[in-house]
Amino acid sequence: HHLPPHRINYRANLWALRSVGVRQVLGPCAVGGLRPEFGPGTLLVPDQLVDRTKARVQTYYDGETRADGTVPNVVHLGFADPYCPEGRRAALAAARGRDWEPVDGGTLVVVEGPRFSTRAESRWHAAMGWSVVGMTGHPEAVLARELGLCYTTMTLVTDLDAGAEAGEGVSHEEVLQVFAANVDRLRSVLFDAVAGLPKSESRTCTCAHALDGIDTGITLP
Repeated sequence: HHLPPHRINYRANLWALRSVGVRQVLGPCAVGGLRPEFGPGTLLVPDQLVDRTKARVQTYYDGETRADGTVPNVVHLGFADPYCPEGRRAALAAARGRDWEPVDGGTLVVVEGPRFSTRAESRWHAAMGWSVVGMTGHPEAVLARELGLCYTTMTLVTDLDAGAEAGEGVSHEEVLQVFAANVDRLRSVLFDAVAGLPKSESRTCTCAHALDGIDTGITLP
């Protein structure tokens, strides 16, 4: 890739998806395992998220005048459960259907990057009870919620993070090797998960109705 994680235009990406009719998003990402049992090749479908990024735009509703002259209201949305339960069910079922037993639940902690964690940071993440660490997956999760999109992430463990392994620490080459070895299988699971999602118009999850009754001050696509 040519963009580091902190320079991805997450707002533009999610807005573009909604503008072409997308209402449910599956966001796979490569992560490091924070526990020895979450080794390379593990597929973990988290149910919680911790944001440790520092410089990423996290909202559409910042009160700043947009290019079309509209001004979004400041909106405070619930985010207690960051991932769509229906999307998670589809992802888990798809993985099992491909004989890839996933880890059901866990916490993804997202760091700014592009560097990897120090051993002290990694051990602290593990001591907090978090499961995997990555550099993507947020703020797109909260931006999706702000657009009324269902969002689910599927994390592929490519390495043990610095605090969980006993060697020289994670390397970019190691990450790429494990990702390449699993990318075809992950792609198949993603296609199956898409087929297992409910029809957009029949969604009953709370994330699909996050904006009900809220005046955002702008017209969503």
